[in-house]
Amino acid sequence: MISFFYETEIETINEKDFSAWIGSVINSENKDEGHINYIFCDDEYLLKINQDFLNHDTYTDIISFDNTIGNELHGDIFISYERVVENAKEFGVDVYEELKRVMVHGVLHFCGYKDKTKEEEMIMRRKEDQKMALFHVEQ
Repeated sequence: MISFFYETEIETINEKDFSAWIGSVINSENKDEGHINYIFCDDEYLLKINQDFLNHDTYTDIISFDNTIGNELHGDIFISYERVVENAKEFGVDVYEELKRVMVHGVLHFCGYKDKTKEEEMIMRRKEDQKMALFHVEQ
């Protein structure tokens, strides 16, 4: 089950469409959908989590806490919507495109993909692009 929580205001997203998409991403990786929570927050909220749990004193767009059990994905994905908007401007992309990239990034971490090295980062970017192409909105 994919759940959405809002600690800050964001532009409205269609939770049904986003849930279906994340579910298809999970299935495409031969994983099972467990309980995944998306928590949308602002920079200060995520900075506090970064400081308290990871001992990092930097702003970031996403922090994911993986509670996967075997092949079933579980976890919390915190996203700074404020940072997503800023990154979209910086990279010259639509806010929804950047939001989808960050959302799928967290799930890909739960699937076992890393991004610490240049090689891992390249693989992660390719996977993000592939999975973003799975997003379909019913007409």
